[in-house]
Amino acid sequence: MIKIRTKYLACLRLPLLFIIISLLMLSMARLGFIAWQWQRIDAQDHLWFTIIQGVRFDLVVVSGLLLIPAFLTPIATMLSRFWLVWQKGLIVYLTGCFIFLLYMEMATPSFMAQFDLRPNILFVEYLKYPKEVISMLWGAYKLPIVLAAIIIPVCTRLFYRYLKRHCSPVNNSWLTAVPLSIIVLLLSVLGVRSTLGHRPVNPSIVAATNDLMVNDLALNSSYTMLYAIYESRRDEKGEAVYGELPRHEIIGAIKAEMFIADSDFTNPDIPTLHRQKAMQSVKQPLNLVIILEESLGAEFVGSLGGKPLTPNIDRLAHEGIWFERLYATGTRSVRGIEAVITGFTPTPARSVVKLNRSQHNFFTFAQLLQEQGYETSFIYGGESHFDNMRRFFVANGFNKIIDEKDFRDPVFTGSWGVSDEDLFNKAHEEFEKKHDKPFFSLVFSSSNHSPFEYPDNRIELYDEEKATENNAVKYADYAVGEFIEKAKQSSYWNNTLFLIVADHNSRVRGASLVPIDYFHIPGLVLGADIQPRRIKRIASQIDLMPTLLSIMGINSEHPAVGLDLLRSDLADHPGRAMMQYNATQAYMEDKKVVIFQRNKKPGQYQYEDNKLTKMADDPQLVHKALAHSLWGPMSYRNSLYRLP
Repeated sequence: MIKIRTKYLACLRLPLLFIIISLLMLSMARLGFIAWQWQRIDAQDHLWFTIIQGVRFDLVVVSGLLLIPAFLTPIATMLSRFWLVWQKGLIVYLTGCFIFLLYMEMATPSFMAQFDLRPNILFVEYLKYPKEVISMLWGAYKLPIVLAAIIIPVCTRLFYRYLKRHCSPVNNSWLTAVPLSIIVLLLSVLGVRSTLGHRPVNPSIVAATNDLMVNDLALNSSYTMLYAIYESRRDEKGEAVYGELPRHEIIGAIKAEMFIADSDFTNPDIPTLHRQKAMQSVKQPLNLVIILEESLGAEFVGSLGGKPLTPNIDRLAHEGIWFERLYATGTRSVRGIEAVITGFTPTPARSVVKLNRSQHNFFTFAQLLQEQGYETSFIYGGESHFDNMRRFFVANGFNKIIDEKDFRDPVFTGSWGVSDEDLFNKAHEEFEKKHDKPFFSLVFSSSNHSPFEYPDNRIELYDEEKATENNAVKYADYAVGEFIEKAKQSSYWNNTLFLIVADHNSRVRGASLVPIDYFHIPGLVLGADIQPRRIKRIASQIDLMPTLLSIMGINSEHPAVGLDLLRSDLADHPGRAMMQYNATQAYMEDKKVVIFQRNKKPGQYQYEDNKLTKMADDPQLVHKALAHSLWGPMSYRNSLYRLP
């Protein structure tokens, strides 16, 4: 027990106890995470830095939580009756703060196991969907939930009773209370800033290694989540993140990398709006079906050097256009939707699927095909409101939304909705209907998602335990394989183009600023008249839309900046890809990679054998990469990514 003998400081007993107990709890949690991830901590020789900086950032959070109540506490002592009420309220507030800090640390292992980082903006976004999240967590993390349900109430009761025992009568005059309040306020502000410099501390202080998870251990989860919320609001306002360039340089660099004649750009108010001429012609408009496969990274695909879990996709790869070096733009489904359906470049902000300014008149594939006379639909086995998908799709070109409520007597229903085979059965049923117009449909799978639930007796298990990632991948492959075989016997096969592509990998992780190998995904174009071909150069998800338009024989006008990967005049182009990883972004061209971090100089690397090694400066490449990182925020902020 701590005794504060100076009567003038006795009023601060409760805040001081909160500081000490909270710092001890946060430090113990950090030491536990260090022990869990010791191999990666040891590889970076980062132990003492993590511990010392950890205490520093713990003080930042604790000081922030105490800023107002600690300032008002000395003033409350001037009225003895009010002081008793104030102490009771203060105890409740401090207990609530302690619960918040404890809860965030207890939620960290499950989040870190999935995302290889402490809780960030994804943690907040998932809270909007309690049904899906609760069922997912209970299916995959029963033990952590049970432990939290026991530990948090017990600790809350002990903490509350401990503070209550330290209440005491205090009566200070205004000559004592007011100066003390000012001193406490200044100390709290200093604690929040944690520096006397021009700017307060931020996560870049601990960005001392290439392993982002190791860097995160020097923070605490309350801080990472709250800072992520602050960053997301700032990014949505379009503030520069990785650097600055004049507007004309950004637009000039983007247009130059589209490799299009100046005469093909059609509207100065929409800088990238251009005419795209198809590389081939077709007798009649082709239907288009995009199958977005949940969490299907190259590490699970045999044809891409991964585990032998996708025999159907591996077989089909020999029947269509197979992209050997295709990269996702991010680590979330909405980022994959953003890239494949809108062709938009990745940004540090949330996906445009979720942002306010893109909920109307934002360019999408569906909008373009709708103007070409297509029926457009989105088919999903879960609830389409998740991640704001329904709102975004309805407002930007999708005529019809089919989700979980539209399935009758599904074979299997899990945490994320009906199974993939139910999804594809429904899609097949829709496609077989009589259509007066050509149709476009986005079909989004969900079975390959934690807690990995799927029907029995469909596959030969790869792992002995059923509910594993490997087995879920194998089931997803089974379902898409069954659908394609059924489609080949259908009335729509001969007049339909299919794209099978992943939204992202299952879990991006590793001791690298941007673990590029975990952004590698499969992509396959199939159809009755498609000649087998392999695209060996680097490609991004944003390149798929222009490529599909070319295959479909559609001459169009749109603002997408991706490349038609079948253009013969670009056969020798090495290709490029952009990848957003938390607050870090990579721009890769052939084997050269530029990596941007907030408030840091761009890093330049050579990427070979799945490893990044430092390379000599290439100012031209950095300029190109920076322009691409700035184009997204600038075009979003100024409504430049749209049709006229």
